[in-house]
Order: sequence, then C-alpha cells, then structure tokens
Amino acid sequence: MDTLNQTRVTEFVFLGLTDNWVLEMLFFMAFSAIYVLTLLGNILIIIAAVFTPSLHTPMYFFLSNLSFIDICHSSVTVPKMLEGLLLERKTISFDNCITQLFFLHLFACAEIFLLIILAYDRYVAICTPLHYPNVMNMRVCVQLVFALWLGRTVHSLGQTFLTIRLPYCGPNIIDSYFCDVPLVIKLACTDTYLTGILIVSNSGTISLACFLAVVTSYMVILVSLRKHSAEGHWKALSTCSAHFMVVALFFGPCIFIYTRPDTSFSIDKVVSVFYTVVTPLLNPFIYTLRNGEIKSAMKQLRQRQIFFMKSYT
Repeated sequence: MDTLNQTRVTEFVFLGLTDNWVLEMLFFMAFSAIYVLTLLGNILIIIAAVFTPSLHTPMYFFLSNLSFIDICHSSVTVPKMLEGLLLERKTISFDNCITQLFFLHLFACAEIFLLIILAYDRYVAICTPLHYPNVMNMRVCVQLVFALWLGRTVHSLGQTFLTIRLPYCGPNIIDSYFCDVPLVIKLACTDTYLTGILIVSNSGTISLACFLAVVTSYMVILVSLRKHSAEGHWKALSTCSAHFMVVALFFGPCIFIYTRPDTSFSIDKVVSVFYTVVTPLLNPFIYTLRNGEIKSAMKQLRQRQIFFMKSYT
C-alpha cells in the first residue's frame, strides 16, 4: 500500500487529436468557431424562450433546459481541448481529470433524460391533445426537471466512484483530449474487467435503453399522425423529425462508446469530437432553422433591441 501511495499518479498526459502542428492550428480555429456558435446559439434559444410569451409552453421550457445543458456539456471538454491544441505537452491533474469526467457524465446523462422527457411531451401533445394542459402543466414540468437533475447526479456519482476507487501508479498517458471513465480506468494498476462490466450495465444500458424508449415513442407518434389533418400532420411531423435528429445524433456516439469500454478503435477520437464538440451545436442549429416559432421569436427580440437602441439615441 505504501508503494502505491508513493507512486500514485498526480497528472495525466493527453495525446490529443494529432501531433501535426498545422492540423492542430486548423483544429483550433475550427473548434473555437464551433464553440462560440454553440454558446451564442444556445444562449439565444434560452433568451427567446424566457422573453417571448408565446414560447412559455412545456416544450420550450424543456428546450431552454436542453440549451443550458448543451452549454455546460460543451464547456466541460472544449476549453481544455483548445488549450491543449496550443501546447506541446497537454496535461491535466488527477483531481481535475476526475472533476472533468464527473461533469461530463452529469450533463450527458441530463441530456439523455431530457430527450426522453421531450419525446414524452410530444407524445402527449400529439396523441392526447385534449389532456395535454392537465398532463403537462408547469408543476409536472418542474417535477420532471427535478427528477432529471437527481437521476443524473446519482449516475455521475456512480461513474466517478467506479473510477476513483481504482489504484493509479502508472502509466499516465490518455490517448484522447479529455478524461472519461473508459479512458481512465485503462490506466489503473489492477484488473478492470468487473469495472468495465459495471460501466456497460450503467452508462451503456442507460444509453441503449433510453434510445429504444425514445424511438418507440416516436413510432407511436408517427402511427397516430394518420388521424390528423394534412396541416396538423405536417406540423407535428416537422417538430418530431427535428427532435429525432437530435436524438439520433446524440445517442449514436453514446451507444458506440459506452457499450464496449474495454475495446478501442481508431475512430474513437472522431466519435468523441462529434459527441463533445459538434452535438451541442446541433440543438440551436436544428431548432433555429426548422422551427418557425423560434425564428419568429428571434425576429421579435431583434425588433425590440432595435427599438430600445433608437429610444436611447
């Protein structure tokens, strides 16, 4: 035990995305732009949902929460990755690594649960519209979000415990640009087979089961759309298709990574970039371009801004 304490890893070294300096500069510019757009796009959705009375509905309440989660999810990994692209030696302390993976799972799990809530919201709105005001009132919405935060905290604490209970005495090189449970436990100085099974039964099962639940709910919605008018059918289909795009693009990488923690592929880094950098941008991109109500709210906010600017000039 003394030997393990004396040789305990105090920092990890990231290999990053590439060792080519030119590619690192290109990645830095591209990912910096994506990160800024992610922040601006999601902040605009939150502002539109808060200050536009017509958007004070359960769906936009959940979408504003989704935007907040996307901002946090992206901020957990992207700033450290951008810093690493400018440094020759990319390091992170052990404590900061554990903190990063904790918040990574915290916000990723929150997004998974929130996508399920959004699917349920659309199911109630489309399949039982007369009962929607009673079923999805504001009290229920707040309770669902509270349950979401509670569930994600329990999940993230469990993943963190699985990681910190293992001894780390070397090596300390992570073949990635961020800390995650499957990446870190590979460096433990002990057999991690059981831990890998627990990860699959936790993160992997949650990702796969939730994805199947969401897909099932949208299949039921699609079947029920046959009873609607052509206009109602098109509006509901447009909304659900946007939601399903987000679901597919988010769950795909999660299922790919967390259902096989003991196996690595060369494409893992590409999938990780999509999962941690690109996906948080897709929420404002998809909902802004495909949702007429959001675009209308943006125009109203812009008009108000112009009005107030003229009033003070």
